[in-house]
Amino acid sequence: MGAVEYLLSLEAVRERANKVYNIGVDGKLKSFDYHEDRMADAADFVASLIMRDFGPDRFHEIPPHGRWQHFEAGNVARVKKLLDEWTAAGEDNTECARRLIDMFLVSVLLDAGAGNTWTFIEPGSNIRLSRSEGLAVASLYMFKNGLFTDNGSGNAAKVDGIGLQKLTGEQLAEGMQATPENPLVGTQDRAALLQRLGKSLVNLSAIFGPEGRPGNIVDYISSKGKSVDIRELWNILQRLLIPIWPSNRTTIDGHPIGDAWPLSTLGATIGDKNPPAEVIQPFHKLTQWLTYSLTVPMQRLLGVTWEKQDLMTGLPEYRNGGLFVDMGVLSLKSEVINISRKDEKSQLCTFDTADDVIVEWRAMTVALLDRIAPLVVQRLAKTTNQAELSLSMAQILEAGTWKAGRELAAKLRPDTKSSPILVESDGTVF
Repeated sequence: MGAVEYLLSLEAVRERANKVYNIGVDGKLKSFDYHEDRMADAADFVASLIMRDFGPDRFHEIPPHGRWQHFEAGNVARVKKLLDEWTAAGEDNTECARRLIDMFLVSVLLDAGAGNTWTFIEPGSNIRLSRSEGLAVASLYMFKNGLFTDNGSGNAAKVDGIGLQKLTGEQLAEGMQATPENPLVGTQDRAALLQRLGKSLVNLSAIFGPEGRPGNIVDYISSKGKSVDIRELWNILQRLLIPIWPSNRTTIDGHPIGDAWPLSTLGATIGDKNPPAEVIQPFHKLTQWLTYSLTVPMQRLLGVTWEKQDLMTGLPEYRNGGLFVDMGVLSLKSEVINISRKDEKSQLCTFDTADDVIVEWRAMTVALLDRIAPLVVQRLAKTTNQAELSLSMAQILEAGTWKAGRELAAKLRPDTKSSPILVESDGTVF
């Protein structure tokens, strides 16, 4: 496996993160101190939330982490309503799956941090939503209104490459209800990302058809049978998405490698524009979030069984990472705090996505999620006397760590509910 192929793989995310973790155990991280003795308390807290919401005998009901749940914000079954409408109109499960994949793909790529003030008011219900749930429901209405399709077939509930390439920042801002008084981080960047997605979809016509429809991946996956290696989906998504990320990211011998960054902890020289592959930490967070999200419609509607899902990692984003900072498992070194920029209002340390401190934080988050998951399961099994209890990483993320990070943020920073460390992103990472 060549360097580029390796850094684009799922295996590389975990392997490199484990190297950073081992450095942390030795007390030699560059930006953080790792307090292993705090992991027990963190596991206790995460387990308590899962127990509160699903215990003692409903653990099997925990859904896998994915975009589906965000569409259901406010306990409104919006996806089911769509499926009922499509079925009543005569669409079969395959076409319904295509439509969900269309919607989920665009929605996930719009699911970067929304900022601390933006909200979306749902038409009709007037439910006010923010952050991931607000972005999801906003994208659902834009999808229903045909914003992402050229609509040559007359079917508004569709996404295609031509329609995405015609999308403007102004249309997206209107659909998101973004205004100067209701600002959404990175609106123009999000629109540009979807425009590039449209071009990439059309360029991969062997999979997505001449129209570049995301949902056509359903037919490709179905051709592999009912049991499919998760890497089949992963490799397609990497081919699709690598060309759409911002052009100023890390490259290896001229090849872009997406959400992967040089890290001094691994030996990188700060500011090196051409680092060797050995000092790069890959994450591919949005691609993993998309993979988690797209598996669900194909599993529920078409009965696809996904093999090798354990290659997927926990997601290195600010909720999971915030859990470990707020619980004291990770703490910024004093010298990093002293030289960091401070947010004007909150006085929290603020960094850019590519800053060494953020890359190290994300790497440790991946490794620590691997280590907290079995601790959480052990606690739940002991509390409920279930010797055979098993939960997937996707379930731990959904009902445990992501929710824990969010609830801690709301408790400790009620005015903003923000992460304990702020990240200035272009809307294409977090």
